Amino acid sequence: MEIVRREGRLLIAAQPSETIVANMVKRVLKIIREDYEELKFNREISEIERKNDGYGSELQKLKDTIIDSIVELLEELDQSVHSIACEALNHIHLNDVVMTIGKSNTVEQFLKKAAKKRKFQVVVAECAPFYQGQELAASLAKDNIETTVIADSATFAMMSRVNKVIIGTHTVLANGGLKAVGGSYALSLAAKHYSVPLIVCAAVYKLSPQYICSIDQDLFNKFSSPHDVMKFSDGGNMFANSHVYNPVFDYVPPELVTLFIFNIGGNAPSYIYRLLSEMYHLEDYDFETKNVD
Repeated sequence: MEIVRREGRLLIAAQPSETIVANMVKRVLKIIREDYEELKFNREISEIERKNDGYGSELQKLKDTIIDSIVELLEELDQSVHSIACEALNHIHLNDVVMTIGKSNTVEQFLKKAAKKRKFQVVVAECAPFYQGQELAASLAKDNIETTVIADSATFAMMSRVNKVIIGTHTVLANGGLKAVGGSYALSLAAKHYSVPLIVCAAVYKLSPQYICSIDQDLFNKFSSPHDVMKFSDGGNMFANSHVYNPVFDYVPPELVTLFIFNIGGNAPSYIYRLLSEMYHLEDYDFETKNVD
């Protein structure tokens, strides 16, 4: 297990803002623990090994069991988007007006799956300055889904006509909050004001046991080139006295989220703590920050 932890720390250090890397390492550690404990329970480990609580025993049967479990995990990852999309008809109804932001592959497949049986409209906030919403709108239009692109600043004005908001997310935090694409927080506030349900489509591998504070932007956020916000050629002497930031993510607090749709089913934000205990072991929650002997 220490080998997995060590290699996991190297991967996480390469890109600290990508929480999915840490999540997958923690899932693998949980698999190793569970398979080892199952072998102990089945009395398939010798008495000496059973007295030893370590996980370093090179047992061929344990190795085979762990490999089989990891293969099952990989199959779950491959089918996660499809599993979420299969829930679409339970949440999108005839003549609904759905709003989303940016371009999430999970949300895209969710909407396309519903469009095979239901007729509805989609309003897409363009997600400036990257304008990924325009890409999503073009993809939905190719599938004959009635789609409207709006500026991010128009989300509040349009929200009164919307039946539900469906978005993706980069990470689901331990408190049920979101680390989502920039503009998601303003969209969520508008939905809350008009009592429009906010539905988040995400695979369970995006569920993180960490509480990431949005105040610590170096840890929480990722910053893109400020050229997308303001071109250097247009700045003149202004850049000598100014700082231009282009953050990629927003923090959305859990009280603004109505429902999570995971590939294992739908859950309220208050249920996240239970999913965490099923996905990860408590001792591995912060393994990447623990001192290494």
